[in-house]
Amino acid sequence: MAKIILIILTIIALAIPLRGFSQVVSSNSAENGQTVSSQTADTNSVSSNKDTQKKTKKKSGKSNKVSFETFDMNYAKALRFYQNGQYLSAARLFEELYPLSLGTPVADTLLYLFADCYYKNKDYELAAFHFKDYARHYPGTERAEEAHFMCVKSVFEVSPVYSLDQSSTLYAIDEMDLFIKTYPYSPHVEECNKMLDLLREKLAKKDFEIAKLYYNTDNYEAAQIAIKNFLKEYPSSQYAHEAVYILVKNNHEYARKSVAKKKRERYQACVDAFKIMQAQYPNSGYYMDAKKLADDAIQQINKIKNQNINQ
Repeated sequence: MAKIILIILTIIALAIPLRGFSQVVSSNSAENGQTVSSQTADTNSVSSNKDTQKKTKKKSGKSNKVSFETFDMNYAKALRFYQNGQYLSAARLFEELYPLSLGTPVADTLLYLFADCYYKNKDYELAAFHFKDYARHYPGTERAEEAHFMCVKSVFEVSPVYSLDQSSTLYAIDEMDLFIKTYPYSPHVEECNKMLDLLREKLAKKDFEIAKLYYNTDNYEAAQIAIKNFLKEYPSSQYAHEAVYILVKNNHEYARKSVAKKKRERYQACVDAFKIMQAQYPNSGYYMDAKKLADDAIQQINKIKNQNINQ
């Protein structure tokens, strides 16, 4: 009996701490559950905030995109760039806006400002292209004449120095001629004519330098042909009187270095070249030097004549 009572008491004694542990575990579990729930809630909250931020950013990016809905806002923005001298930024927006504006009253304005951005930024090739495009697509608008003239100014700026290929210069001359024919009473005609004179003088300079090169390399026949062609093409050029002087020198040297039977006709060519100087450029700074060469050529011709008589 005593043993049975002892066993029962032992069981009761052991049961008490087990129950307390169970309560602690249960309590801790509940606390841990709350902590985990709290952490989960915090994580969900952070995730929700990130999603909200992404949506906000996405929404913000959407509002800046050029579209029909944001057209007015971006047009105003492009105009601010243009007025502040930020021409590349303005050009980028105008370029995006222009296709959306087709068929509306602002389309021609957008294209004109787009072209003008490039001109003001000194990108003359693109400016010329877009001004020409404007003149072609909007010939009846108020800006059509101005756009064509700005195209002319742009191609004038593209023309390179005389020593380079002059294809761009020839194109610029064609555009100026076309402008003058299209708008003969334009106030820009006088300025066009001035630009034409400068471009033609550039072409004259190139041809003149080629003729000089022939002379300087003792290519006398080529020099004769080049100078005669130059004088025919550019009789009023600032280089014309010097070209005639080079022709006098060229023919004198050519005669001096020639075989006997060719000397007389080539000295005569020297005298004939000087006659052009006498008739057209009597005030040239090269006149006296040319005269000395021509006088010597006449003496050489007379010597040849006397020699032929004596033979």
